[in-house]
Amino acid sequence: MENTLKTEQHLCLKRRGDTRQEEAVKRHHTASPPTTLHVQESLYDAAFPFYKQPLEVGRFSLDATRNFFNDSRQLRYYSPPPPGDSPQFDLRDGYRDRYVKRDDSIKERLDHLLQWIQQNQSVLRAGAASSETTTSSWLNKDFVTWRGHLTKVLTTPYEKQEGWLLAVTHFRGTYYISEVETEAARRQREERTAAQEELMYMGYKFEQYLCAATPGGIPDTGGVVNTNEAFCTVVQTKLNGHSLLFAGEVDCADPKYPSQKAPDCYVELKTSKEIHSANQQRSFNRYKLIKWWAQSFLPGVPRIVAGFRNEEGIVASLKTFETMKISHMIRGDWNSWKPAVCMNFCNAFLSFVKKVAIQDDPQLVYLFSWEPGSDVSYSVHKEPTLTFVPAWYVQLITQLET
Repeated sequence: MENTLKTEQHLCLKRRGDTRQEEAVKRHHTASPPTTLHVQESLYDAAFPFYKQPLEVGRFSLDATRNFFNDSRQLRYYSPPPPGDSPQFDLRDGYRDRYVKRDDSIKERLDHLLQWIQQNQSVLRAGAASSETTTSSWLNKDFVTWRGHLTKVLTTPYEKQEGWLLAVTHFRGTYYISEVETEAARRQREERTAAQEELMYMGYKFEQYLCAATPGGIPDTGGVVNTNEAFCTVVQTKLNGHSLLFAGEVDCADPKYPSQKAPDCYVELKTSKEIHSANQQRSFNRYKLIKWWAQSFLPGVPRIVAGFRNEEGIVASLKTFETMKISHMIRGDWNSWKPAVCMNFCNAFLSFVKKVAIQDDPQLVYLFSWEPGSDVSYSVHKEPTLTFVPAWYVQLITQLET
């Protein structure tokens, strides 16, 4: 009788424990996700997070009419002027008569990267088989996006002017991130002045002066500048516990660089106004170098070659910045930016996305919004105008995983 009583008491306690455990699990799964993410710099001023050496897993090209090719046909090769020569590049040359501008009102979203995924399943499967990460997707990647979207996230704690909208869809265990044009950005695009349009052209013309079609070749500076053309690298890496697959445009490869392994041989090309004062230097360090650093650091591009232009649009000098040394250049500046803050905030944002975007549905969009001086917030949508994962891709992934 005593043993029976003890057994019943034990079972009663066990049932109570099971009930408590079930209630705890239920609370965990029904707990409301966070509503905002704070952006203040001080919250992320900590040690640099783990960031795995970026690995190029593929390449693709876009031709003069934005057709996709799963190869390197659009890769160009760095061909600088002889050492000691003043470049004297006229960045206005060809603007009126040798310029084909991409229609930037057409939003391509993630389409080209998803095309690359479609045509490189074996590469991704091989990578997934050897990966330490395990997601519910055969992709075995937490996030798929463009490098430019991540660059915006990295620089957010220090951005004072431009907000952003990032659409996220959770599909088969992977979070796809695509940018949505803000109303302010749309107005800015539609109201660009002639001077602003010419300034945009100058950056592309600078690339033409320094890039040849073949290793050791000579740049064709009299040719047409067509901004539809692009060469892109596809990179996989990991930020703390977040596995990433992203694509980014690459300006050129240096055929004389000691390591010809990508991304080591890649070079980013930039232009900026000549610097004549300490205030201009501080402004350059504070507002321009952060974006240059973030853009090159993410895919592991080691060098940035900048052309400094005068008021007439003539490049009078070139300067090379080593990506990994940029943070040392700005360390002593007052009110400067910190790479660790950028990366820690990106890590926090990706964690925030995972907590919020819990419903796995290719038609559902979680729209994350940020404006300078505010927190990151989000809203949930199912409108076709915001849905960005194409039906053909949904069908492809569904077939592969069934």
